[in-house]
Parts: sequence; C-alpha cells; structure tokens
Amino acid sequence: MTFTIAWRLVFLLAVLALLAAYLVALRRRPKDVVRFTNVALLDVVAPQRPDWRRHVPPALFLAALTVLVLGFARPVRATQVPDERATLVLAIDTSLSMEADDVEPDRLAVARAAALDFVDELPQEVNLGLVTFNGVARVAVSPGDDRAAVTSAIDQMELGRATAIGEAIFTALDAIESAPGAAGGEPAPARIVLMSDGETTVGRPDADAAAAAAEQGVTIYTIAFGTSAGTIDLPDGGQQAVPVLPGPLRDIATATNGRSYEAASLPELSEVYGDIGSVVGYRDVDRDISGWFIGLGLVFLAAAAAGSLAWSQRLP
Repeated sequence: MTFTIAWRLVFLLAVLALLAAYLVALRRRPKDVVRFTNVALLDVVAPQRPDWRRHVPPALFLAALTVLVLGFARPVRATQVPDERATLVLAIDTSLSMEADDVEPDRLAVARAAALDFVDELPQEVNLGLVTFNGVARVAVSPGDDRAAVTSAIDQMELGRATAIGEAIFTALDAIESAPGAAGGEPAPARIVLMSDGETTVGRPDADAAAAAAEQGVTIYTIAFGTSAGTIDLPDGGQQAVPVLPGPLRDIATATNGRSYEAASLPELSEVYGDIGSVVGYRDVDRDISGWFIGLGLVFLAAAAAGSLAWSQRLP
C-alpha cells in the first residue's frame, strides 16, 4: 500500500498532539479533584466507575481521526487485473524425445494435460497463440481469443524428428507481430512460454533467436521438462537416451530477462504454468482504497459516540 498524497500524513502529528493532551489531562485530574474540600461534592465531581470505560470513547475517537487522516492521504493498493493488450504464445516441443516414458505415461501426454489446464486458467482478455516445433516450427493457432482452437490444436499435436528451438522462437515472434493490438501506438506486452526437453539440433541458433526477442522486448519463460533418465525406443529394437537438458533453455530465459523452470512430473509442470500465468496474464493497477479508511473512521466515530452516551451521558 502506498499514498498518492503522502504529505497529508503530516496531520497525524495533530492526532499525536491530542493524545498527548489527553494523557496530560489524565494526570492533572486527580490534583484538581483534591482541591474540593466538600466531601459531598467529591462523588459528583469524580464518581467511581470502572477506569477502562472512560478511556474507550477517547481511544476510539483518536483511532477514528488516525484512520480518517490515512484516508485523506489517498491510499492505493496494487491490484492485478487481466491485461487485455497482452499477447502470449505457447511454444511446445513435439520432437520424438517427447515420447519418453520417464514421466508417466509419457512426456507429451503430460505436457498436453498441463498446457490444457494453463489455457483454461489464463484470462480470456489475453491474446493466446500456439507454436509447435520439432524439426520445423509452425503456428498452430495465431494469437487471439479463440481458446477452443488452441485446446484443439494441443490435443492434435504430433511428434516429429529433430528439435528447432531457435526456429520456434522466430516463428513465435512473427506471430506476435500480427497479434491484435500489436500495431501502432505503444507496443503491447508480449511473452513466449517455451517448453522443451532438449536442445536445438537444426535451424537457427538459440542465441540469435533470443537476441531477436530481446530486441523486440519479448520476454521468454522456458520450461525444461523431463528427467535425466529419459529413453525412447528405436526402430531396430534398441533404446536411445534422451535426458532433459535445462542449460540451453536457461540461457534463452536469461538473455530475454525471463525465468527458467524445470519440471519432472505433472504436478511440477502444473505448478510452473501456474507461476507463469500469474505473471504474464496480468498487470498491476493502483486501486484507490481511501473509501475503506473513511468508512472505518466513521465506524470508530459512531462507536466512540455510543460509548460516551452509554457511560457518561454525553458525546465525546
């Protein structure tokens, strides 16, 4: 919470002055009472009553003034709201290594399930696109608000040979340039969420793609998915090791001021997507909450008045 007119907080000094005056008055009251020699009048001037009750109305009154001063200073709180101008492109690896079953039932099935959940939870206001890549990269769904098209494309992903991470990034950047709200005026915020289990084997280098993304102001979040024990079956009956390689993906994220993640199961991958979604789909907006302070101040004032009337038959 911050205050848009912070200088008004100086009025809290007046509240402190009133508190100090009240404390001084409490110390002087017994001395003033002793001056009366007529004992019959003593109970009228200083009647016996529970000490705590006589302090409640002044305390509530000072609390009300404090809260009202805070409201007078126009407090605001940062609130996350869906960013209707934002564009997000999911880039999902569909290379043959994604059929490794080190993540049950296999990497692709788990990646598909987590991606579908992510799409379902992403704010509808965000333009969402999908790029799939193996030896080649293609725009499966152009960025827009058609979530059904994205989920359908995720369900229909098929595997292919090789891995072209660099090409996937370039393809995603091209898709972002054609996204709604991207032309004219201030550039719309854009992000790429890239999930892979390996490293580039064909196409343009990762470094060139990351540099292009950084130049366009597009942040890339990378997810290294799988374990070091991954293997796939070969046509000749043998097996080939396909361990996950987080290093190249980490370099891409670092070069674009993004974040890199690692996941080795569906719960971990879902958690990663949830963390990314809370960042890329929203923007912070300052909300004026002075009304809450003013309302609370009025409640304190009413309580102070009620207490004073009940116990002293007068308003504070």
